[in-house]
Amino acid sequence: MDLGVKGKVYLLAGASRGLGYAIGESLAAEGAKLSISSRDAEALAQRATTLNGMHDDAEVVPYVCDMTSADSISAWVNDSLAHFGRIDGVLVNGGGPQPGVFDNFDDAAWQSAFELTLLSAVRLVRATLPSIKESKGSVLMLTSSSVKEPMDMLLLSNVMRSGVNSLAKSLSRTLAAEGVRFNCIVPGMVETDRIRGLTAMQAEVFEKTVEQQKAEMEGAIPFGRFGQPEEFGRAGAFLLSPAASYITGTNMVVDGGAMRSV
Repeated sequence: MDLGVKGKVYLLAGASRGLGYAIGESLAAEGAKLSISSRDAEALAQRATTLNGMHDDAEVVPYVCDMTSADSISAWVNDSLAHFGRIDGVLVNGGGPQPGVFDNFDDAAWQSAFELTLLSAVRLVRATLPSIKESKGSVLMLTSSSVKEPMDMLLLSNVMRSGVNSLAKSLSRTLAAEGVRFNCIVPGMVETDRIRGLTAMQAEVFEKTVEQQKAEMEGAIPFGRFGQPEEFGRAGAFLLSPAASYITGTNMVVDGGAMRSV
């Protein structure tokens, strides 16, 4: 299926690695033009070089951006507009707050999680919305399975990502008449550095080897394995693309069937 993204421009936050990068791979392979950002300049440059080689029509430009800074977000968006002249879609991906339970967090931890995960989404949508309205484009929020099934060790994520989810749903209704789509994509256990770190942390808590903990976690997934980044990336690229033109206000779950909620 042709996703219809060739020549279109997408801004992808948190795209130097992990799930954000996986979505970038799928879009670049279809000939999209990308502005990718993260705080890691070296990783961004390497990723941009790789993505630029994926398709003759792909054009990928890296920008260093701190998603906790309003000025940094504005600069990224303005520079991308100056370079490409338009924005057809945005991936909102502010990174995950630190894991832990209620007693682990003071006010500073809560404020940091708010700025990283929820306020960053508000700021990025605000900065890009005028251009998205012009192109009748799409916004995709990368959230977490914690928005549907809260996780005991991910309290900050449970709270802040639920706010992101509500933001997307609210805007999907108020802006549908202007042709703008808002969706969320919910990853399960997709094998990224973050999931490997979470597995190691849980192994330590439960006094198991990492291999034992991983096997137990995979055993709870109907497919019997962690997902691969490219499997997630294809789903994200679809939701951002014109191929999903009648889909808005939804949560696409990419978790191998692990979630028990309806």
